[in-house]
Amino acid sequence: MRLVLAILSAATTLILSLIAVQNTKNTIPPMSWSQKTFSLQGRSRGCYLVTDEVVQSLPEIKDFKIGLLNLFMQHTSAALTLNENWDSDVRLDMTDALEKIAPESWNYRHDAEGSDDMPAHIRSSLIGASVSIPIKDGRLATGTWQGIWLCEFRRYRHSRHIVATIQGEKYK
Repeated sequence: MRLVLAILSAATTLILSLIAVQNTKNTIPPMSWSQKTFSLQGRSRGCYLVTDEVVQSLPEIKDFKIGLLNLFMQHTSAALTLNENWDSDVRLDMTDALEKIAPESWNYRHDAEGSDDMPAHIRSSLIGASVSIPIKDGRLATGTWQGIWLCEFRRYRHSRHIVATIQGEKYK
């Protein structure tokens, strides 16, 4: 009798486990990935609000109910960040502050591409090469006053390449 009860108990546990696995498969939404590279228009030194340009380059954002957008800049003399999207004075003040933190006037050893080369690398490392932004209901879930900035640290215009990766749940 004990053996029969033990077998029934094991069989019941197995059946319940299989049902749980099946239900889990039905309730976890499938994750989707999207990746593409796009370019931002060339700009000279300064901080620029590029949110609209990014969103126009990534129409697939609207296909995601929930997710995460990672933007990665493939350059070492510019940066991406999130910051003030309304008052352009903030971008001018940021440019001035970064020029004081890593001034072009220092006697840098690395100047292969000109006197703005090494200061651009320093500023890029301070700000960073990537940003991650949540996606909610097919839109970027930035705060009210947040926008995506391109911080260009070279004196002359450069086109910048961005790898955009989206991971999330698409609308059905």
